Amino acid sequence: MLDIDADRLRETFDDYADIGATERGGLHRLALTDEDRAVRDRFRRDLEALGLAVRVDELGNMFARREGTDPDADPVLVGSHLDSQPYGGRYDGQLGVLCALETLRALEDAAVETRRPIEIVNWTNEEGSRFEHAMLGSGVFTGVISAAEALAITDDDGRSVGEELERIGYAGDHPCEAHDVHAHLELHVEQGPTLEEHGTSVGVVEGVFGMSWLDVTIDGEADHAGPTPMHTRTDALVAATDAIGEIQTLPTRLSEDAVTTVGRISVEPDSINVIPSRATFTADVRSYDDAVVDRGVEEIRFEVEAACERIGASFEVEEIWRIPHTEFSESVCATIDAAAAEADVSAERIVSGAGHDAKYLNDLAETAMIFVPSADGKTHNEAEFTPWDDVVRGAEVFANTTLRLAAE
Repeated sequence: MLDIDADRLRETFDDYADIGATERGGLHRLALTDEDRAVRDRFRRDLEALGLAVRVDELGNMFARREGTDPDADPVLVGSHLDSQPYGGRYDGQLGVLCALETLRALEDAAVETRRPIEIVNWTNEEGSRFEHAMLGSGVFTGVISAAEALAITDDDGRSVGEELERIGYAGDHPCEAHDVHAHLELHVEQGPTLEEHGTSVGVVEGVFGMSWLDVTIDGEADHAGPTPMHTRTDALVAATDAIGEIQTLPTRLSEDAVTTVGRISVEPDSINVIPSRATFTADVRSYDDAVVDRGVEEIRFEVEAACERIGASFEVEEIWRIPHTEFSESVCATIDAAAAEADVSAERIVSGAGHDAKYLNDLAETAMIFVPSADGKTHNEAEFTPWDDVVRGAEVFANTTLRLAAE
């Protein structure tokens, strides 16, 4: 059994969390910002200290490879992402990268040779909060989106992925394309309350919800807030809030596991004394059942149409992203189960409501994930927290699962 150095992992985690730290104990480290460059530089130094060569592809994905004894064996790929949500938590993403790094360090400490190579990765723009295509680096790597399309995506200030990669020095020379991988493993915080509620230290993730993102635009008519009678108004915001209220209650009509979210809304002309002529908002619907997601999208279209008909507004609903549900590898899940049992760590099977890079990698290689608990189920905010004892248990299970996979 491989032993990790819990003190070293904690020190490394705290050091990385200082890069982009917020005053309230969170993390603001958006993809391809100066803070992202700083944490990438630190990650590169840590890998080179292990004697590993760092390879950067055209999307800025960072790889390093610890060789195995069999030069013909496909590698085990481990890691996650170092970018964060705006004013997000310290654990989301970077904990998975650092547990993978600690695994490589522990292997060196113990002078363990593995049959298969082990590759560590930091994926670019997993969050999709600055450049709106979540899991971007892994998506290009697995062929979900082309490199040219990805590099042309811009942020709210018109800066493209390609330009910002060049600016921070992480536009690599290698093409972003898949290579043969034996198995892929990613550790992440749960981002939900299940493990904490059950008193379980490790979640063995069997799959990921399917999900759809929608952009909704409602057009009414601007008019003066004072002299315009209520019955003559075509208020785009009224129709939007009417529809949003129905979207909030939609999961009760869909399934037990369905969730819906309106995460962003804007109004034009955005004046205190002008009736809104346009309202735009996003809708997110998720379930482990793809048919439920399909019904959710249609129900959202229906509710928007009904709200607009009531006031005479026009509308458009555009689906901007859709991914089906994912079922992870049973063999990798069983390997996680075995590693948890060997380490005497409590574990249970679980499904993820959030998307992760592992979802795309599942189409390339045998893949699964390890979850550690999120206190109060909170995530994507500065209050995100995982008790350190659970981090250590998760890291132990991760390291020994990696060791088992690399021996196959």
